[in-house]
Amino acid sequence: MGLIANYNCVSDKHLKELKGLGSSEEDLFETVEEWSDEDELLLDIDKMWDVLHFVLTGVGADHRIDDNPLSQAVLGVTPIEELSDYMAYTEHSKIADIVAALEQFDMEQALESFDMKACKEAELYPNIWDYEEEEEEIKDEILHNFEQMKRFYKQVLEVNGHVLVSIC
Repeated sequence: MGLIANYNCVSDKHLKELKGLGSSEEDLFETVEEWSDEDELLLDIDKMWDVLHFVLTGVGADHRIDDNPLSQAVLGVTPIEELSDYMAYTEHSKIADIVAALEQFDMEQALESFDMKACKEAELYPNIWDYEEEEEEIKDEILHNFEQMKRFYKQVLEVNGHVLVSIC
């Protein structure tokens, strides 16, 4: 199976509820799963979150960059601590900066210098970097996920939503 990244647009009400759930991990994940069933604005980039973060920022997702909107696009702004899986949220006030950064990023140029060996050396997830014959497919998937992410954040901005990131 593996670790997949999902992005949900959440309302003010759901964000307030999330902040008030405290430390009960089971309750938190059950509640978020219920929201996922209700939410229409979702993004699933499957297992490509780490490499997308790497292409956008130059470092893997285990090196989050707090003041970088490209890092925040992949990992959210405010991590929820002490969970076995990764979860973070981004309040609406940060979404416009993320959209602007995604809009300004030249993914096609970044992919021209994409290097499978660099991904392997950085120990990026998932461990697919020895399959050099699949490099073009991987680059296409990165580009597709990037375009989907840009579209998702623009839609969140339009509806005045917040973003919940979960990687599990």
